[in-house]
Amino acid sequence: MKVTVFGIGYVGLVQAAVLAEVGHNVVCIDVDQNKVDNLEKGLIPIYEPGLTPLVKSNFEAGRVTFTTDAKMGVEHGDVIFIAVGTPPDEDGSADLKYVLAVAKTIAEFMPSSKIVINKSTVPVGTADKVKAKISETLASLNKNLNFDVVSNPEFLKEGAAVNDCMRPDRIIIGTDSAKAEKKLRELYTPFNRNHDKIIVMDIRSAELTKYAANCMLATKISFMNEMANLAEVFGADIENVRLGIGSDPRIGYQFIYPGCGYGGSCFPKDVQALARSASESGYTAQILESVEAVNYKQKEKLFGYISNHFNGDLKGKKVALWGLSFKPNTDDMREASSRVLIESLWAAGASVQAYDPEAMEETQRIYGSRQDLSLMGTKEAALDGADFLVICTEWQVFRAPDFELIKQSLSEPLLFDGRNLFEPTLMKEYGLHYYAIGRGLSVK
Repeated sequence: MKVTVFGIGYVGLVQAAVLAEVGHNVVCIDVDQNKVDNLEKGLIPIYEPGLTPLVKSNFEAGRVTFTTDAKMGVEHGDVIFIAVGTPPDEDGSADLKYVLAVAKTIAEFMPSSKIVINKSTVPVGTADKVKAKISETLASLNKNLNFDVVSNPEFLKEGAAVNDCMRPDRIIIGTDSAKAEKKLRELYTPFNRNHDKIIVMDIRSAELTKYAANCMLATKISFMNEMANLAEVFGADIENVRLGIGSDPRIGYQFIYPGCGYGGSCFPKDVQALARSASESGYTAQILESVEAVNYKQKEKLFGYISNHFNGDLKGKKVALWGLSFKPNTDDMREASSRVLIESLWAAGASVQAYDPEAMEETQRIYGSRQDLSLMGTKEAALDGADFLVICTEWQVFRAPDFELIKQSLSEPLLFDGRNLFEPTLMKEYGLHYYAIGRGLSVK
């Protein structure tokens, strides 16, 4: 099938590569000529396990191409994905200007009927706006062409996106068109062989499903962080609580790990956007507002521990930091807890020497060169000459470190763990003063 994807960002590139892998002919459109040139050279703009070889092999096979030529892309695709960004506006609502700009472009160059698929995460009602924009543009050009607008949200986890796309849990298709449904069933046939994963529903329900999924997961995280804070108040151990409630099959163990807050491009933005959409419709989404408030406060947790430990005097302290990305297996630092911590440490007069397996270049891009930030080549190098260690991201490489080396390298045997990677009793055996989230505040 001939497929066009507008937007070669995280969602668009993964979707395009996976569709090409099963044999579809995919054209990717982006306004950034430099990005297009780099992709043709095999330079992938994001870190995602398995994505680089997938893109390279399908580009070399001619199944996926990259261009800034929107006209060619519109003419090529029987189905056209809109996968551009929907950044948060100042009030937290999703900004649809890029989505609607693509809709206008599609209408301008449409030579025949098309199926337009909203892949971007968009507020409920966006398909209606896309349809109106296409209809309005076609009318202004005196074109009388049929088209369908479909909601087909993505459910990709950063760090596992390729696998999620190749082996989806579900494929949501929001449409009222039998023709569009048939076409998308054909498109997704290679991913639907084991059992029927396709769920067809009305467009607005499909749009809400995406937001509801991310907001539910964010809610579980914020709830668990609230319980961790209560565990500290009551003198309980949140790890025992986690095991106790996770054993209930109605709750399960997924997304109930306490920590220093969630980040990334999805949860923070989607919780805000749905709450804002609710407000615009005259409804106060109290749970969503609380989820966001708890997460905002949780990102300040590590700095609070550190500041209290040193009685507010951090001037001249050198901090070893392990983990910069918002989660493992990505270089994405959008809304990362590490950024809140780093900026708070700087404001208090401390300096940071950090290591992350993938997010070093992104950190350099965000903060540039500064005297109070050193990006180190290894996790061990980050310890050298530091006063204490902080862990912000649960990368696998941090899970079994040399604790004796940590103790010897730091001026004070002090570890602040924002992801509860270690057992407090083990840290005590190694002589480390250990702070974790919801585990009795500190152990030494």
